[in-house]
Amino acid sequence: MTTRPDSTEYAPYYGKYIAMVPDGNIAATLAAQLETTLSLLRTLSEEQGRYAYAPGKWTIKELLGHVIDSERIFAYRALRIGRNDRTPLPGFEQDDYVANADFNARTLTSLLKEFAAVRQASVQLFKHLTDEEWERRGVANEKEVSARALAYIIAGHELHHVNTLKSLYLLDVGQG
Repeated sequence: MTTRPDSTEYAPYYGKYIAMVPDGNIAATLAAQLETTLSLLRTLSEEQGRYAYAPGKWTIKELLGHVIDSERIFAYRALRIGRNDRTPLPGFEQDDYVANADFNARTLTSLLKEFAAVRQASVQLFKHLTDEEWERRGVANEKEVSARALAYIIAGHELHHVNTLKSLYLLDVGQG
């Protein structure tokens, strides 16, 4: 779990996420990210959770909901691929997921609890994949991807959105 995926294991689009992930044990990285992100967001009020930095942009709650939904989907893909399920997996439209979830009606605390549960499940999945499962490849959204790459995509996707929170959201709500 310390070997980074090579560029043949994922679609080029995901390279920007994978490049953000530090070297080392990916399960440990995912676990550490959980604590960092929870610490960052636990200090926000409900009002701050409904903040969007521009019209038509997601609120902080919606951004967190998006991270949760995406991680679930990426981890599910890794599970299927790791278990050698050769069925091609469909893509998903992130904007439709957010538009149909009503994350703003939920408390920030409930979203943080859900994020923690999803991340802990992902960490357990990746900690227990065998070397063979780790390197298996399948097709998701019409592109070949490995289970290993999906772990790095989850980590990089979160890092991308945490950076967005810090640069575009939290400064405006007095948290940056």
